[in-house]
Amino acid sequence: MRTISGARLVTPDGVLEDGWLQVDGSRIHEVGEGAPPGPDGVEPLGGGWLVPGFVDLHCHGGGGADFTGDEDAVLEALAFHRRHGTTAMLASLASAPVEELCRQLATVARVVPRSDGQLLGAHLEGPFLSVRRCGAHDPEHLRLPDLEVFARLLDAAAGTLRTITLAPELPGASALIDAASAAGVTVAVGHTDATYDEVTAAFGRGARIATHLFNGMSPLGHREPGAPLAALDSGAVCEVINDGHHLHPAVVRLVGAVDPTRLVLVTDAASAAGCADGPYKLGGRRVVLRDGEVRLPETGSLAGSTLTMDVAVRRAVQEVRLPLPTAVAAATGNPAAALGSDSRGSLATGKVADLLHLDDDLHVLRVMRHGSWVG
Repeated sequence: MRTISGARLVTPDGVLEDGWLQVDGSRIHEVGEGAPPGPDGVEPLGGGWLVPGFVDLHCHGGGGADFTGDEDAVLEALAFHRRHGTTAMLASLASAPVEELCRQLATVARVVPRSDGQLLGAHLEGPFLSVRRCGAHDPEHLRLPDLEVFARLLDAAAGTLRTITLAPELPGASALIDAASAAGVTVAVGHTDATYDEVTAAFGRGARIATHLFNGMSPLGHREPGAPLAALDSGAVCEVINDGHHLHPAVVRLVGAVDPTRLVLVTDAASAAGCADGPYKLGGRRVVLRDGEVRLPETGSLAGSTLTMDVAVRRAVQEVRLPLPTAVAAATGNPAAALGSDSRGSLATGKVADLLHLDDDLHVLRVMRHGSWVG
């Protein structure tokens, strides 16, 4: 049994200014405030914040490595994001030929047991997306929803496909929402030109997540409120890319004001995250990083980001002006709940001891994975 103290703890019930936390093996044993129990085995942190490890539902790579690469590349990208506080995440795979997606899913499935619990599975961002709202996805690889193709993808993932993004206005989308839900795969709505009514119907049918809200979807208008308002009205989990390029801080603040429990910070990071300006890959497509933005050289469209979860949280507090507990929950408990995981995402008894020690300005000082400091 170890007791950690000397930092402000961000818990589901608020901030414990003089908090302590006991770790028993890989789990949190108890959380409290005031003098830590027992005189022995107390580890003083010396100030700062103690928060749960970050959970990223939407990430394509980082540190020069892409999740579409081989197993070593996947592990390299995981290690990069772990250094920035992400202790659990999905590997997002962009639209590609079906055979290639099957290969990528199989690679991710092999890495899951090698990742010490960090890699939770795969997120298929496509290929059942709208050509009109494809963003950085190669339109040649997009296709109509197809149950046989989905079955092939599901089989290749070997039980590790966790989420799939689709455009609900496409023919066959309703049947695919049903099939994915029946298979235990959470459906997200994104890269869609659907109307408010079409998106509302998709969430009523079983879709649960809005993929990078406002980006890659029909816009919010005062006569046709489009996909964004449908997601906000329907009780969907709302991903936001809080990098200062994809969304204005006021828009992020608006989403949090609607329902802070549904706000989820994601990175949508490309392999270029953490790297110098230059050419990189995103899902097999050539992209260019310049001045913090990743774009397609042909069209100028944003193509993922260079965001890390620590920066997303820091911006949420300092730029968006969200309360710290709201920002932390949007990067921890909210995404964990979106995946149906009750074992992580908060500082509470019985949870996995994935912890972050942050300094006063919310920079990562140390990362704990399953009860052990790893950096």
